[in-house]
Amino acid sequence: MARPGSKHWWGSVRASKLVLCVCLMAVAGCSSPPPQGPVGANEQGRAPLRVVSLDFCADQFVIKLADRGHIVAVSPDATADFSFMRAEAKGLNQVRPDAETILALKPDVVVRSYGGGPQMVPFLERAGIKVHQIGWGEDFAAVRTNVRAAAEALGQPARGEALVADFDRRLANLKPAPQVSALYVTPGGVTTGPGSLVDRMMNQAGLVNFQTQKGWNPLPLERLSTERPAMVVTAFFTAQSPHQDYWSQARHPLVRQMLTDLPVARLEGGATACSGWFMVDAMEAMAATGRNISAETSPSLQDLRP
Repeated sequence: MARPGSKHWWGSVRASKLVLCVCLMAVAGCSSPPPQGPVGANEQGRAPLRVVSLDFCADQFVIKLADRGHIVAVSPDATADFSFMRAEAKGLNQVRPDAETILALKPDVVVRSYGGGPQMVPFLERAGIKVHQIGWGEDFAAVRTNVRAAAEALGQPARGEALVADFDRRLANLKPAPQVSALYVTPGGVTTGPGSLVDRMMNQAGLVNFQTQKGWNPLPLERLSTERPAMVVTAFFTAQSPHQDYWSQARHPLVRQMLTDLPVARLEGGATACSGWFMVDAMEAMAATGRNISAETSPSLQDLRP
């Protein structure tokens, strides 16, 4: 699955008993920033939650499912161009996944997928803070599981069910393209083949994956010198695209020419990331681009010549 890199992948957390005690003592004397907006009981009548999100995947679920007034802080990537809920994240406090800072915010629930590294969960749990882990997955069932589990952790199960129902409705109403060949391209110069979640999304949209090798691999430049897909699917191609360095194969003349000459389904805002409900947006965009390609002018899947 295509996920943007981030400079905020901190993996080191001081978790000794001494540090934990010092942090807890510091918390007792710290005042935390007030939640934004009015705070009331959630849909089940429980006390309001103070929610902190540690990374951009977790941000999406928290911003979508939690009451805005319960969100104490989100990650610094919440407003990044690869964040699907970036517009809704504006105005929310941001926090780096630093253990001491998080403790000072006195959250009831911390939501994460990778933020803070592997030692963050036991550290926070020893401090008496509930941690909800967003799961990964390579199928649509993972989307439903992730949404329902996050909604339950945030005290909003009805919102979770409504979101799952909308996801399933849009999935059922998706009008696929007529088996159009497509190549998925990331700014880092890699693509994905059969078995990945992106491949499943392409198939659902009526596209035939040009990449036949399983897993995530560099773009097939040698093959592209003699063959072309009918269209291209891109993710995160913006001015701030992560990992689009000078040596990326996405900068190769063959690829740049292909992006100019062929129809492109441009997916923005992390629509293929995090096993989230928003991937249906990506499938709709891919299907729409594929349907616009005339069957008479579409290259065949064999001997596709530039």
